[in-house]
Amino acid sequence: MNWEESKQVRIAILDLYEGQPNQGMRCIREIIQYWAIIHGWNIVKDEFDVRQKKQLPDTSYDIYISSGGPGSPLDTRFEDWDIAWGKWVDSIYRWNKNPDKAQKKFVLFICHSFQLASRHFNAGMVCKRRSEAFGVFPIHMLEAGRNEPVFAGLKDPFYAVDSREYQVIQPNHRILKSMGSKILCIEKERPHVPYERAMMGIRFDEYMIGTQFHPEADALGMSIRLQSDEKRKSVIENYGEEKWHSMLEQLSDPEKIMTTYSHVLPNFLNQAVEHLYAEKV
Repeated sequence: MNWEESKQVRIAILDLYEGQPNQGMRCIREIIQYWAIIHGWNIVKDEFDVRQKKQLPDTSYDIYISSGGPGSPLDTRFEDWDIAWGKWVDSIYRWNKNPDKAQKKFVLFICHSFQLASRHFNAGMVCKRRSEAFGVFPIHMLEAGRNEPVFAGLKDPFYAVDSREYQVIQPNHRILKSMGSKILCIEKERPHVPYERAMMGIRFDEYMIGTQFHPEADALGMSIRLQSDEKRKSVIENYGEEKWHSMLEQLSDPEKIMTTYSHVLPNFLNQAVEHLYAEKV
């Protein structure tokens, strides 16, 4: 195998946005493109419309990124695309558990995909939140998170975009232990309300990791969404105009979401290709 072949990385992006306008896919594409240029990787990248076209990748890719998306992670469990997505997860999981497969497959589940994966593996209770979480929030690391290579370079707490109506709580410790899973981080503590803190990141196993926050979100995308008529009205009605202005101001703080943007997904890609390159050479 020559140098150019060994520097090729095949990446599959699973689009779960169901054709709805979003900034997530743009951000994922841009991070991958910039990362590939900086590190000199030859990227083969394909996208799969999971929900509208029921498209799913095969096992020929090295890295898989399953996106966020709209709607309930509970109501679709009997829909064809959801069932097919679960079978795809199982196929990658079995591949990685097969000792004859030296070259493993790395998977990142983002937000909606994280909730689907948590439901699929029975990692905890997936349920509707009392109210929507939307904005830039602190994420608190647990011990496993502080030792997680994908979180390298982040402070504790770190800040990330949180946009969800559902959550994963009440970890199923028996199943997580049997899988070798580790809870990496949890949402901010709210001592004034009697609600459990949601799990915000899980390393499901050595090759699969998921975050309930949006590690790919950038200031531009968040600003565009915040200033849309629908989201501006929603935030002001629920939290007040001062909170809406505060959200916009936080986007200019380089210590907040842009730190997360520049570390988590690039770290995940680095971890994957270190394994890939080691196997190829």
